[in-house]
Amino acid sequence: MHTILPFLLAMIAAIVLLNMWANKLKIAYPILLVVAGLLVSFIPGLPMVRINPDLIFFIFLPPLLFEASWTISFKEMKKWWRIIGSFAFLVVFFTALSVAVVTNQFIPGFTIALGFLLGGIVSPPDAVSTGAITKFVKIPRSTSAILEGESLLNDASSLIIFRFALVAVGTGQFIWQQAALSFVWMVLGGAGVGLLLAWVFVQAHKRLPLEAQSHIALTLIEPYFMYWIAEELHCSGVLAIVSGGLFMSARRLVFLNSASRIQSFSVWESFVFILNGIVFLIIGLELPEIVEGLHAEGIPLRTAIGYGALVTGVLIASRMISSYTALLATLIFRPSVMPRARSSRRRWLMPMLLGWTGMRGVVSLAAALAIPITLDNGAAFPQRNLILFITFVVILLTLLVQGLTLPAFIARTKLFDGLFEEEPEEVTRQKMKQGLKQHVYQFLKNKYENELNGHVGLEKFLKQWEERAKASDDSWMNVKTKVIFVEVLESQRQYLTELNKDPKIDEGIIRQQLYQIDLEEERLKII
Repeated sequence: MHTILPFLLAMIAAIVLLNMWANKLKIAYPILLVVAGLLVSFIPGLPMVRINPDLIFFIFLPPLLFEASWTISFKEMKKWWRIIGSFAFLVVFFTALSVAVVTNQFIPGFTIALGFLLGGIVSPPDAVSTGAITKFVKIPRSTSAILEGESLLNDASSLIIFRFALVAVGTGQFIWQQAALSFVWMVLGGAGVGLLLAWVFVQAHKRLPLEAQSHIALTLIEPYFMYWIAEELHCSGVLAIVSGGLFMSARRLVFLNSASRIQSFSVWESFVFILNGIVFLIIGLELPEIVEGLHAEGIPLRTAIGYGALVTGVLIASRMISSYTALLATLIFRPSVMPRARSSRRRWLMPMLLGWTGMRGVVSLAAALAIPITLDNGAAFPQRNLILFITFVVILLTLLVQGLTLPAFIARTKLFDGLFEEEPEEVTRQKMKQGLKQHVYQFLKNKYENELNGHVGLEKFLKQWEERAKASDDSWMNVKTKVIFVEVLESQRQYLTELNKDPKIDEGIIRQQLYQIDLEEERLKII
């Protein structure tokens, strides 16, 4: 304990420093973390980092998926559900199948079951890596929504493939009828368990006299409960977290107060940042042990690297083929849902962007490390070290090759600037604020017309809405005025909730304004 604790603290400090360096260099911090972990692993005397395969999913995945389901725009997911669904399920299966066929043909001793196992591990692109890479360049809002929605759902589909392949490797057989029934139960049962538990948690938040700290503490343990109970019922814990997280996210204004929403945002952002950082460092730190396992099995390092490069090529090719197939299918069968591009040339560049955003990361590593060391009969799990090494090579190559070239490709060529005829974010923001001002004015006039006459505070509130936070004199604020102001803020939330139903409005902008309203409500409490 005294040895590992300083090492863990040093890891967190390194994560913070590397993130600062990555922001300065304008590259994604997962790239630096993976490389740093690899370099640090060669320092002699460091403790060996080992994680129990049975716990890797339970430790890292629940909070990461729960946070992702809270930050994603469900409205945008519904808008682009066709392409998100195809990438999250059909493309994942096609990718896993491609990996299975290629590895079975070119890697000695690799069965179809092992190929599907590896395919399930490396098929889901990593949302953290993609988000960290694309934050330095401007991409269309629709593209961002597709990537976020895909990354949330493809984790579930890929891990379902992983679980079935794991059973096939362990038992040596695969019964399609049982697999089909198990798949239906994993999907429906997982989603049902997540929604049921999410409803229970929402009721607990609403009915219990909780303070902000207690609300946040509950949100930290809720994804673990969802995952654990779903897995105990032999359905998908990942789908339980995703469905439950989306359910609770849509109702955050109902069961969390302004203080809880403000504080939970900072707590969860920091918590997930540390978890992601630790996982990416572990990717590099685990490599020396994996290489030793390869040597023990008589697999040359150069050969293993070649296998990793081969699988990486299959992943990129599969995603590119799938991207253009999806575009062609949409143009042929559903041309009405195709976004309007400013030129046909740019429309055909959209699949290239989607195809080149397939960086792998946290979920792939977690799945690879979750492979048991031995089978149920006590025999060593076949090709475990090679699968781990190939996964590491895939993560490293996709982060370095795609991750470093994607921002430069978008920024220098400017091929995706104005790709779709979307309203500029600043224009949307100005329209929303103007609508809010009109809404507040009408709300006050209709409900508090008598109080408005001769009340200096409320007149100032109406005339100087944007400047009131800078006022040095708050003596005009009294108990009655605070009550009215809180009602005004709640009315604004209702207005924004209705405004969010407009498919042309970016939900991210709505959420930013709701956060500002929460801050304003908290400011009123200390006046």
